[in-house]
Amino acid sequence: MSVLRRSEKIFDHQSIEAKWQNAWLQNKLYNVREDTNLPKWYELTMYPYPSGDLHVGHWYAMSPADAHARYKRMNGFNVLHPMGFDAFGLPAENAAISRGIHPYKWTMGNISNMRRQLKSMGSMYDWNREIVTCEPSYYQWNQWFFLQLYKNGLAYRDFAPANWCPGCNTVLANEQVLNDGTCERCDSLVERRELNQWFFKITQYAEELLDHSEIDWPNKINVMQTNWIGKSTGTEINFDITEFNLKTTELTAFTTRIDTVFGVTFVVLAPEHPVVEEITTPENLDAVNAYINKARHQSEIERLSTEKVKTGVFTGSYCINPMNGERIPLLVGDYVLMTYGTGVVMGVPAHDQRDFEFAEKYQLPVRVVVAPNDWDGEKLEKAFTNPGIQVNSNQFDGLDNYEGIEKISDYIEENSIGRRTTNYRMRDWLISRQRYWGTPIPIIYCEKCGTLPVPETDLPIVLPEDAEFRPTGESPLKFNHDFLNAECPNCGNAAQRETDTMDTFVDSSWYFLRFTNPDFSDGPFDPQNQSDWGMVDQYTGGAEHAVMHLLYSRFFVKALRDLGIVHANEPFKRLFNQGIILGQDHEKMSKSRGNVVAPDEYVEEFGADTVRCFLMFLGPWDQGGSWSDEGINGMSRWLNRLWDISNRDPLLIDEFETDQNAQKEIQRITHKTIRRVTEDLEKFKFNTALAALMELTNELNKYWESKTITSDDWNFSIKNLILMLAPMAPHVSEELWEKHQHKFSVHTQSWPSWDDQIAADEIFTMVVQINGKVRDKIVVPVSIKEDEAHETALSSPKIATHLENAELRRIIYIPGKLVNIVAN
Repeated sequence: MSVLRRSEKIFDHQSIEAKWQNAWLQNKLYNVREDTNLPKWYELTMYPYPSGDLHVGHWYAMSPADAHARYKRMNGFNVLHPMGFDAFGLPAENAAISRGIHPYKWTMGNISNMRRQLKSMGSMYDWNREIVTCEPSYYQWNQWFFLQLYKNGLAYRDFAPANWCPGCNTVLANEQVLNDGTCERCDSLVERRELNQWFFKITQYAEELLDHSEIDWPNKINVMQTNWIGKSTGTEINFDITEFNLKTTELTAFTTRIDTVFGVTFVVLAPEHPVVEEITTPENLDAVNAYINKARHQSEIERLSTEKVKTGVFTGSYCINPMNGERIPLLVGDYVLMTYGTGVVMGVPAHDQRDFEFAEKYQLPVRVVVAPNDWDGEKLEKAFTNPGIQVNSNQFDGLDNYEGIEKISDYIEENSIGRRTTNYRMRDWLISRQRYWGTPIPIIYCEKCGTLPVPETDLPIVLPEDAEFRPTGESPLKFNHDFLNAECPNCGNAAQRETDTMDTFVDSSWYFLRFTNPDFSDGPFDPQNQSDWGMVDQYTGGAEHAVMHLLYSRFFVKALRDLGIVHANEPFKRLFNQGIILGQDHEKMSKSRGNVVAPDEYVEEFGADTVRCFLMFLGPWDQGGSWSDEGINGMSRWLNRLWDISNRDPLLIDEFETDQNAQKEIQRITHKTIRRVTEDLEKFKFNTALAALMELTNELNKYWESKTITSDDWNFSIKNLILMLAPMAPHVSEELWEKHQHKFSVHTQSWPSWDDQIAADEIFTMVVQINGKVRDKIVVPVSIKEDEAHETALSSPKIATHLENAELRRIIYIPGKLVNIVAN
């Protein structure tokens, strides 16, 4: 490992780590107890996908979370801090195709390796509670939950447009399509296809999901969810198409700006709208079909991008604006979606900049209907989007446009040509996946009886072991006759199973409930255990899951609550998002860049505690940082120094004369450090907590050399140093605890307390400013009074120099901080 600059080691971390990991296992130190009167604390970090190896990014997510859970345990909580594996997913299926290995074997092999690596971290996971989501004992409850949702109208099948990845041969959720319209996994250009899909009715909970009052989450996550849900209140208006003699007699458009309805000069339909084919004139049919075909190869995200120029094609037909009787051209535009709103958008170029540019491009009229007070009728150079006065709006002329919105909406409702309504950007959760490695959807199709749920007594529907993986990527379930063919549970005739499997986000939408008793076989979880542990008190993980995992979990808990299965409104009370660890080149780690750091070699060379502490010391946990070989050497040197200081014989300093001031000061420093580390760990500020411990070791070394304190003073500080170190460096602290002949284990000890009076500073550095500019810094007693502070500041030679020939106007004193002299 030539890349590492080895530091001299004075303790054998390998033997110490092996010794204590074995002792913790033998003593069942981390086995979570149910029968305790201690207050509970459920702390969970997002479980990993078993890709094969833990990289340092996993350690960066898990080590600080483990340290915080350990800290809460030392503070008197009964802590549940479990670990498992999010084991279903497309990579395993791709491995089966490319390597000729069954996904189960590939996945379980990876889990075995990652479990070993997680144990090497010295984490406090109770491995008796491990969850592996690809085991039938787990995913049968995915199926059970599906059946409960299906029976209660929250799971349904519908023929709907879907994102189809030709490379993965599967449907993708909108969130899995990148902004450039490609698949996030294989980079193939995503197409749009009409397929029968299974959905969960998350939109039924849209309004409740906008309420974040019961959770303490980062504001950016709440904002991302709010934007994803996309609530908008407005008015629907019906444009007349009765002239076509179709079954559909009107096209309904939704707008938040009904005040601009008299300025509509074109109406745009989604390419997927069912009336497009019926209203398109023969001479426009080829152009419209070509446009629709092109739109099918764009993702919804790409089509909705505000950076994309609006395009469209004329159908050759018109509709009637019911507000003024005007005939308005009907176009097809890819920026309109059938899955959002009504699939019909009214174009008002005078009051929407993209519509304005669209109208100029296609030579469509621009009619001002909301104008500034001083408007003289001149042509607009760009869209006017500010508040204004209604003009060219018939009987509504002269109204403030906000009043216009209300009056026009009233008119529309009174004349039955539309209604006030609320729309949401979020669509129902598409859970169907056309692949093998996922939970089989428990549905049977019978020609006689139709679509039927699998009886609960027949669960689990297990994935067949003899799956044949084809190079095309098509789901093996379609071709496995033993799996596909079933008996109708209603009439007993031959029937077929659903061959779609569930989105893997279903697994993670409730896994936190299973951790409360993963061996329970009579239900997804033991109701009593789940009630005792409640929902997760502290959740940690990446912010990239804001609008998938986190939103889906919230929906799941609310749906289960309404079904009487749980008694809570939210899954995770608190959420903390860690940042991203970068490579030594300060770029995001990736295999293509060659900057991924594998932790195993560093653990072997420096020890798990050094790697843990270095990752926590990189910077604020929520901001991330860059890996550095030089930095980990520095952390190793500090732990060696701490080891050396902690192993010194305190009786040696009793041979010298003590200094009462020194004794008082080391007590103050220790109490102050306890307070600082406690406050930092409560707020996940691991870097500053470690910095405080480093300062304490420096102070201890200084007092050792001065020989001015007693062995009792020394032992008090060393004991508390080890206790504070324990959550972050569990192995070293355990070894030092034993060496000081304390009772096993340091991790079962109470967190140290402090006395604010003892910890109080006796001096501070008072900043002296003149007209807001710092001119001096003076060390003064904390007890200094205001008049004394004034006198001290004015007597400073530096200050006197700046005040020569100046008129003193006033002096402002902020206790414990500064004196500001105002002069001219």
